[in-house]
Amino acid sequence: MNVDPVTLQVIQARLAGIVQEMQNSLFRTGYSTIIRESQDASCAILNRQGEVVAQHVVLPLHMGAFPACAAGILKNYSAGEIHQGDAFITNHPYLGGSPHAPDMAVLSPIFFHDEWVGFAANLAHKSDIGGPVPGSCWSQAREIYQEGLHVPPIKFVHQYQTSKDIEAVLGANSRTPELVVGDLRRQVGAARLGENRFQEMMERYGKETILSSFEQLFALTEAKVRAEIASWPDGVGEGERFVDSDGIDLDTPVRLHVRIEKKGQDLLFDFTGCAGQTKGPANIRPTIVRAACCYLLTCLVDPALAINYGLAKVINIKVREGSVVNPRFPAPVNTYNPTVHALVESLLEASSQITPHKKVGDGCSSRSIIIGGRSNKTGKGYVQYEIFGGGSGGRSGKDGVSGTNVNQSNAKIAPIEIIESEFSTRLLRFELIPDSGGPGTFRGGLGFVREYEVLDNDARFSLRSTKHTVAPKGIDGGGNGKTGHCTLNPGKPGERGIPSRFSDHVLHPGDVFSLETPGGGGLGDPLQRDPQRVLSDMRNGYVTREKAREVYRVAVDERDSDFILNESETRALRSQT
Repeated sequence: MNVDPVTLQVIQARLAGIVQEMQNSLFRTGYSTIIRESQDASCAILNRQGEVVAQHVVLPLHMGAFPACAAGILKNYSAGEIHQGDAFITNHPYLGGSPHAPDMAVLSPIFFHDEWVGFAANLAHKSDIGGPVPGSCWSQAREIYQEGLHVPPIKFVHQYQTSKDIEAVLGANSRTPELVVGDLRRQVGAARLGENRFQEMMERYGKETILSSFEQLFALTEAKVRAEIASWPDGVGEGERFVDSDGIDLDTPVRLHVRIEKKGQDLLFDFTGCAGQTKGPANIRPTIVRAACCYLLTCLVDPALAINYGLAKVINIKVREGSVVNPRFPAPVNTYNPTVHALVESLLEASSQITPHKKVGDGCSSRSIIIGGRSNKTGKGYVQYEIFGGGSGGRSGKDGVSGTNVNQSNAKIAPIEIIESEFSTRLLRFELIPDSGGPGTFRGGLGFVREYEVLDNDARFSLRSTKHTVAPKGIDGGGNGKTGHCTLNPGKPGERGIPSRFSDHVLHPGDVFSLETPGGGGLGDPLQRDPQRVLSDMRNGYVTREKAREVYRVAVDERDSDFILNESETRALRSQT
């Protein structure tokens, strides 16, 4: 049947509302800070085939995960083995669609009057799923067996009866069993909420109307994306970026390369130029590559674009088996996120050669710090897992954003008050770094420094990061953003810097580590930046007086504890060749 346009838009909005309500429920009820505060989770509604009907995008990289997780379930279970009240789980990167072991997916089948019609799904990060190091992100892993407990697509709940055996296995393999099991139960609860809301919608509009709307919604999204693509000139664009290392070969950057071919309404994303699969856990699976391409199109077409299978239908990718973007089992994948960011930046560079009206400098990428130990106060093990950003790149018409996560990681930075109340660390510094944003007509956003002191017991520290040696690239004459850096015990005996991928350093009470995150790359010639904007940056502490003069050739006088633009000297400085 054909659903009328008004009803179709109402259904689309209703689906989006259901998914967002699922997500809000998960964030409010999550046990761990990684869900409650960082909000490292996504929710979706899928049809029976596992195609995304609606998704609330917090983490765009999950756009490719849900269909792959559903495919794993449908491969292992027949329709007769899927019942109302069931819930399936998986965190397997190869047998399911999880980006890495800490990301556990829950898919609950939706039934309407005893007929199976789809899935309510979510995917959320676990504080610890086992493995050699707290947080389950060992930078020296050489195979997935060293990355924690991997669960293939299995039935976790059977007709509303939760498997205590599976919970016991998960808990026994985690340093934080209460958090892992508690978060998983909350995921099931969020899926049940989505199931109930979907059933209510079907009761109101009728099963045939809702199910028929899916294909129409897919077609609308696909048509909108293809129409935008058709407006671009035919051509080819290429982009290339590097990740600092794979965690094992520390002196070897990992190459990400893409060639985009645009013809008519079609795009081909060719990743065969990427480096071979890495020894260390910098690899990513093709499902995540697809998600990165979907993210690119969302940015180029419409940030408010309805996320559904119609977007995926536009994506054609070419990957080489045995490469960093299509590794052979059992290649490790656990510290994959910096690789995804480099891939997105190569995509943005390539697309800007086809659509030059939309450009952006490189961002800070993503990084995580993980501190694990046993508290003297509680006697329990803890894993402090935090996700950080830095500065985003300058973009067409706007400066980059400071102190934020970018691109594929929209996770939030956990508040200081929460960290200090729940973990055995103290925050000593949390502030923006002046001059860290790449200079340009549109300046890159600033990175920040976050400094911690370990308190009551020994702790094990790991870092998952990048852009400590490879700088965030500026474009069209813009300068690079400042690289990141991590220092143990700065200014003290035994001070040492550590690489961007680093695992399992023992910190003693009183030890300090300081993490400086990268700034974003600039866009455009710095000499084209309005001197008044440079002055404003100085007043806000974003740019120092020295850099204003050296890079932007803007002269500033200090008067009555304020900065005043010296217009004549600025004109003279900028007239120099």
